[in-house]
Amino acid sequence: MGDIFSRIEHSRTADEVIGQIETLILEGVLSAGDRLPGERELARQFDVSRPILRDALKSLEARGLLVTRHGGGTHVADIIGEVFSKPVMDLIASQPKAAHDYLEYRREIEGIAAEYAARRATADDLALLDGIMARMDEAYRTGDFEDEAGIDVEFHHAVGECAHNIILLHTLRSCYRLLSEGVFQNRLLIFSLPGAREELLKQHRAIHAAVKAGDPAGARKAAMDHIAYVERSMAEAVRSDDWQRVSRLRLRQRAGDVGSLKPGPLRKRDLNERGPVPEADPASETSPIFKTGKTRP
Repeated sequence: MGDIFSRIEHSRTADEVIGQIETLILEGVLSAGDRLPGERELARQFDVSRPILRDALKSLEARGLLVTRHGGGTHVADIIGEVFSKPVMDLIASQPKAAHDYLEYRREIEGIAAEYAARRATADDLALLDGIMARMDEAYRTGDFEDEAGIDVEFHHAVGECAHNIILLHTLRSCYRLLSEGVFQNRLLIFSLPGAREELLKQHRAIHAAVKAGDPAGARKAAMDHIAYVERSMAEAVRSDDWQRVSRLRLRQRAGDVGSLKPGPLRKRDLNERGPVPEADPASETSPIFKTGKTRP
């Protein structure tokens, strides 16, 4: 971590130290899990005595903004994760409508974030976005779906930071936490759709270009069009995945020759696309088409 803390110019009290760390957390400079410098170095950067620094850190820890790990130093607490508690995350994950509502909300709020970013992004902000886009291009080139998905979230997060609105920033962070926690697992299915990876990269480039050009209206439209595409693609990917599941079950059922059903003729192309047909279990009368459940007593 670089020297992001400023020298205390006035009274050199614990309150001055507290205020500066609070501001860095609120503005997103310090994120959950970030480790603060050691006591001696931090006191040097603030230009305060170590007893004053200790008082400040203890106060911030008591308020839940910092956590001290035995032998691991002092870290910024995960205050963003508490926006959606574990029970709420579980409820969201179990409700199909939640994914639609989530993307509907993101479409509007990310449009605003991109518009503000185009108006307010600094040279340092744009340099950060340039770096993320370069890594996104590389992930696309190597075909790493999970890496692409991770950089996707990082890109949108950076656009939110470029908006320089602390309420917007933390609202977006809480939304992206749902992605990082895997609440919407089927989002990775999008990358399996024909042409989706190319289209997503094109859309991210459009957002990046509009922000960099200082085009608020263009940035807002590019961001909203992107989320609308994601919403349509997720629905298509889920349907496609369900079609594949049903087709696979049909293949297993007919290959198992259950009861009066006889295996239908299979084309070579079908086998190549769906993989090898699983062998029927000799101890079972049916093919393995039923999901395993708990046995009733």
